[in-house]
Amino acid sequence: MYQPAHFREDRLDVLHGLITAHPLGLLVTAGPGGLMANPVPFLLEAGTSEFGSLRAHVARANDHWRELTAVDECLIVFQGPQHYISPGWYATKRETGKVVPTWNYTIVEAWGRPRVMDNGTWLHRQLNDLTDSHEQSRPAPWKVADAPESFIAAQMNGIIGIEIGISRIIGKWKVSQNRPAEDRAGVHASLAEGDAAAQDMARLVAERGGL
Repeated sequence: MYQPAHFREDRLDVLHGLITAHPLGLLVTAGPGGLMANPVPFLLEAGTSEFGSLRAHVARANDHWRELTAVDECLIVFQGPQHYISPGWYATKRETGKVVPTWNYTIVEAWGRPRVMDNGTWLHRQLNDLTDSHEQSRPAPWKVADAPESFIAAQMNGIIGIEIGISRIIGKWKVSQNRPAEDRAGVHASLAEGDAAAQDMARLVAERGGL
């Protein structure tokens, strides 16, 4: 990933924070079957190694897990807030007109050696942990144990687990840091009037732009 210094993010807690907030990662491999990519919800375990590890599961009918057994490394891409940026929001447009559209975004890329996990105990823990991570804030959280045991057992027969120890991880927060202060202020003000996605980006522009 192209990483100009002003967009680079190396702080592990920030990188992990994006993964936790946006856990649907794009799993990418270049194995015997060629390039393959699948969106998969991941669960981050921060304390397992220097950079942490990722756990997930896919359908047994999904051939991607077979590709994972044949590669030494895979890539997972996590996309955070993103938004189109209009040059009309820049003070520079009014001053010189020398501006063009761009796109702001936040992204984390993680690499690691995958392990395929076809173990009932591991899979049951994975289902419980992943479910709990997304249900815990609900007034009446659903639990795996709420479903009949025989039904869950049958469902588990149809999935395969994936465990990836993260060996490298990088991030990029492209949120108008390279623009003059007046342009950043214009971007922030315009985004703040938009929808939820625009407001998410507005907060990042303010945070990283000293507004």
